[in-house]
Amino acid sequence: MAHEHSHHSHQAITTINRAFVIGIILNLIFVLIEVGVGLNIHSLSLLSDAGHNLADVAALALSLFVIRMSKVKASDKFTYGFKKTTILAALLNAVILLISIGAIGFEAVHRLFNPEPLPGQIISIIAGIGIVINSITAFLFIRFKDHDLNIKSAFLHLLSDAVVSVGLVIGGIIIYYTHLYWIDSILSLIIAIVIIVSTWSLLRDSFKLSLDGVPHGINIDNVKDVAKQLDGVIDLHHIHIWALSTTENALTAHLVVSSDTTNDQLQCIIKSIKHEFTHLNIHHTTIETEFDNNTCKHIVC
Repeated sequence: MAHEHSHHSHQAITTINRAFVIGIILNLIFVLIEVGVGLNIHSLSLLSDAGHNLADVAALALSLFVIRMSKVKASDKFTYGFKKTTILAALLNAVILLISIGAIGFEAVHRLFNPEPLPGQIISIIAGIGIVINSITAFLFIRFKDHDLNIKSAFLHLLSDAVVSVGLVIGGIIIYYTHLYWIDSILSLIIAIVIIVSTWSLLRDSFKLSLDGVPHGINIDNVKDVAKQLDGVIDLHHIHIWALSTTENALTAHLVVSSDTTNDQLQCIIKSIKHEFTHLNIHHTTIETEFDNNTCKHIVC
């Protein structure tokens, strides 16, 4: 069973790495296409989307790097290894994307009052290519998006890029038939809004984890209730829960048991707590045991 689990884990990591590499290559090619065409026809919406996609390429590359870094073994100086880099990378990705909004918004407002003639048909064709590329690369991450914040980040960015490309196709068609060139600036502002919406949850969650906040989906009251339902547990308090990485969480707490609890019974209780907490997405548990006569014993599981 252990060998089978290891095989599946290795296979999953290989699949994720391949997804990141394919996503980086395809999106970088598309960025170069958008920049070239955008500069040639003076389309701000294409250039804005190119900037957005370039930021996503950087985010994909950074996420791939830190996921690999998180596999580095712990040492005497870094006792948790480099797992925390996954959280810092997610936070940096969110900040970079939000900063890009300022530049897009500023130029879009300027162009809104000074629109330039644009070939709507070309904008639609390029955006159509973007739909295909972003949809394909987003699909590569769909299986793993709920397992890691960086993978979820990649999936959401690529999916939002596909949605933006749909908007650009529609905008290009409108420009082609109506010659309302200010539509290009409106599309740029819409892109900025899409970036904010798709990035805000990532910024919030990664910022919270970087401050050792309780990870999303874990409730301290629920943790306490689960422990107190076990035979022999009187109380669980002084609970601290934080993220070691975007996929691993840790907990420390004080466990209160009766003074007549034997060592064998205590070990059984600790083992049961560890088992139950893994179902709550808590992977590393440290328990300080308190007996009702105020004696203490440190148990780590």
